[in-house]
Amino acid sequence: MPQGSTGPRGTRPLPHNAAAGLPARDNRLPDGHGAGIRGTRWTLDRALGNQGGFTLIELLVVIIVLGLLVGLVGPRLFGRVGQSKQAAARAQIELLGAALDQYRLDIGAYPNSGQGLDALQRNPNAPNWNGPYLKKAVPKDPWGNQYKYRCCPGQNGEYDLWSEGADGAPGGDGENADITSWDSSQK
Repeated sequence: MPQGSTGPRGTRPLPHNAAAGLPARDNRLPDGHGAGIRGTRWTLDRALGNQGGFTLIELLVVIIVLGLLVGLVGPRLFGRVGQSKQAAARAQIELLGAALDQYRLDIGAYPNSGQGLDALQRNPNAPNWNGPYLKKAVPKDPWGNQYKYRCCPGQNGEYDLWSEGADGAPGGDGENADITSWDSSQK
């Protein structure tokens, strides 16, 4: 086919390397310069330079900066863990209180201290029991201890429901403070 003419369906034939019978290779870059692959490698090597890694001083500076950040920010984050456990205990006490109220509506009284919170999951041979009143088993508090329950009557209301905090002992401050169903000022 002559130069400039088109083949079937309007396509142009590829130029051929006449000696090898192969299509000609176009080594030009998108801007039209003929640097080819060799020129591209040279440019990358030159752009990256001869840097092989970090010096010991640079690594030590990074480690010191990270250590300072952990030292300053870490204690603040760990303080929040205790607060979130206290908030989880308050929420669980509220849910257990709602289940106890539902139990009382069905049975006519709260479960006594002997029956405990297990009466919310298993029928204590009470008429009109329409449970279970919890979707899952009675949870432990966020510190892994059983919730304390006293009823009929409790010392602070119709029933008392509480967690003794992180230390598992009555009283305490901060994370060791008791979380109770009767004290609404613990928010």
